Amino acid sequence: MARVVVDVMLKPEILDPQGQAVQRALPRLGFEGIADVRQGKRFELEVEGPVDDAALARIHEIAETFLANTVIEDFSVKVEVGEGADTSAVKAES
Repeated sequence: MARVVVDVMLKPEILDPQGQAVQRALPRLGFEGIADVRQGKRFELEVEGPVDDAALARIHEIAETFLANTVIEDFSVKVEVGEGADTSAVKAES
């Protein structure tokens, strides 16, 4: 079984209040030098069978219609092989 990871992030032009709250808290906790923080979501999908073009197209459709709100969020799809070793990102940005 292969694992496909879908990362969902707010588009850069969308305000990220959770990321801003973390950014403001970091210096108070002694962590300096962080210029920006963006918060997102990660979905790990276990795929039965090979992760071929048809499977990736289906996952792209799932991400676009269910996992991400493409009006305000972008997403990327990556296939993980073995013990967490990432392959290159699949062309699946929204």
